Amino acid sequence: MIVGVIGGGQLARMMIPAAVNLGIEIRVLAEAEGMAADIAATGVGDYRDRETVLAFAQTVDVITFDHEHVPQDILRALIEQGTPVHPGPDALLYAQDKLTMRAKLSELGLPVPDWAAIEDAEQLGAFLEAHGGRAVVKTPRGGYDGKGVRVVRAAHEVDDWFQTLAEDGRGGALLVEELVEFKRELAQLVARRPSGEIAAWPVVETVQLDGVCSEVIAPAPHSAGKLADVAAEIAVTIADGIGVTGVLAVELFETTDERLLINELAMRPHNSGHWSQDGSTTSQFEQHLRAVLDLPLGGTAARDPWTVMVNILGGPASGSLADRYAPMLAAHPTVKVHNYGKDPRPGRKVGHVNASGDDLDDVSYQARAAAAFFQD
Repeated sequence: MIVGVIGGGQLARMMIPAAVNLGIEIRVLAEAEGMAADIAATGVGDYRDRETVLAFAQTVDVITFDHEHVPQDILRALIEQGTPVHPGPDALLYAQDKLTMRAKLSELGLPVPDWAAIEDAEQLGAFLEAHGGRAVVKTPRGGYDGKGVRVVRAAHEVDDWFQTLAEDGRGGALLVEELVEFKRELAQLVARRPSGEIAAWPVVETVQLDGVCSEVIAPAPHSAGKLADVAAEIAVTIADGIGVTGVLAVELFETTDERLLINELAMRPHNSGHWSQDGSTTSQFEQHLRAVLDLPLGGTAARDPWTVMVNILGGPASGSLADRYAPMLAAHPTVKVHNYGKDPRPGRKVGHVNASGDDLDDVSYQARAAAAFFQD
């Protein structure tokens, strides 16, 4: 069995050990030389080029992804060529376009913030007036880690985005949403195989720093019972409702009035699931491979009462992460390090650490202190 991964980032890189353990060959179509998944990169090329992607697909048994950006026409050409694609284009559509996603989730009767598609400042002004003078505006495509998202208080604050839409000449709209009053952010991961089997991990709490995930606590504190059940039900409904195959991450707001609202979707392994590498019976990367190959899914129970993942953002001002291994490993021998093989750069995700144990305060300390060794 040969799995082809389009995209050479850290998610593709972290699929490699799971594939080795299962005796599965992974081939990666990377965007450039020297990317995180370079060790398995059998091709380098533009994922937006039809012939490049179709030629790569002919060397593998199934196609999956490190990201959701492959154009729909290429995804559908893969299907026409006879290559299994997981998740497929009909599902990926909802991860590629936030307006389409919001409409579908609303159609499924799932809880989302109040939203609208807006084409000009007048429509944005009307939404602001109806929602207390504040709102969140998002570009429907391409935004991640805080990019393409603005909190606005006046209609003119996204004039440049409206101008870009006008210059594009194809029409289009922006997504505006109510500014949700939430007490914390959560994430629910599930995996679904083509035959329909679904497995859900415990719901986790995520902590954001400047729009980027900084920490994940698994399971989310005070989540046992109804909250965990509702989060899992939401994710399962989405996975079944749009036919997701592979890992699905549902980012959620827990509001101040005790509701869960869906924020974003990702149809691939996700930062909020990195804890599972060391803290779950089956990691999200192994599960994703099982799912796209339609193999029985693994158990998702937590190995320890608590696991905390902390991202290494930026990395050291000079040298590499490996230069810091000796003091970090000596000080925190139970912490697991995951290095993405990326050059340090301010704000860049260059790795993460996982710590597990019985006491949340101690586990959090171990993970944060270990990550701090790599950041200046």
